[in-house]
Amino acid sequence: QAQLVESGGGLVQAGGSLRLSCAVSGRTFSNYAMGWFRQAPGKEREFVVAISRSGDSTYYADSVKGRFTISRDNAKNTVYLQMNSLKPEDTAVYYCAARRGVPRGVAKEYDFWGQGTQVTVSS
Repeated sequence: QAQLVESGGGLVQAGGSLRLSCAVSGRTFSNYAMGWFRQAPGKEREFVVAISRSGDSTYYADSVKGRFTISRDNAKNTVYLQMNSLKPEDTAVYYCAARRGVPRGVAKEYDFWGQGTQVTVSS
């Protein structure tokens, strides 16, 4: 199975930016649709964004549309999440996930998960 490792989280002031990375092991990265989810304390894990295997199609939650951008580099087996105009309500543990096939917006549809990286946005 694939193994995913997120990085790039940290503490940032409201209005600032962070770029998360998710490195995927193996030689089959291009077979996976990728997604980012996040989970704040006391809340359910929620969908943030997903990208198709080729990168041609992307899907964003309304809460992040226009502020976050997902991209992938299949040659590097890596997916990225550029987060701009960050708000305190973006504070959460961000998880990278992979699934075979097309992107989905439901966490249970994903096959592999990273360990998460903490993003904290101060006001």
